[in-house]
Amino acid sequence: MTVVGSVFASLAAAIHVYIFVLESLRWTAPRTRATFGTTPEQAETTKALAYNQGFYNLFLAIITVVGVIVTAGGSTAVGAALVLSACGSMVAAGLVLLTSGPGRGRAALVQLTAPLLAVIFTVVGLL
Repeated sequence: MTVVGSVFASLAAAIHVYIFVLESLRWTAPRTRATFGTTPEQAETTKALAYNQGFYNLFLAIITVVGVIVTAGGSTAVGAALVLSACGSMVAAGLVLLTSGPGRGRAALVQLTAPLLAVIFTVVGLL
């Protein structure tokens, strides 16, 4: 089951790298603004906040990938601790997004589904 957990953790990491690109590198681009529903003025005003937030997503992705690699290398306890902490944070952030206001359900589900499955399968694999 830890292999399945690692697959979902890797998917979660990829999603969070993509979110990093949108938030930190392409925040004011028309397609990114359409994705997040912001005007050019709103995007410009919130650019520094999005830049910072994007890096949080990147750091979570990096920790997750390191956890997957360490797990694959045979240090299951250390790797699982990294995967569970990073993916657990992704799930928590998705729940915050879900409760932050109407119209964010789809984005929250994209953000939290893969890491939630990674947490579930990793824990089951450890039992």
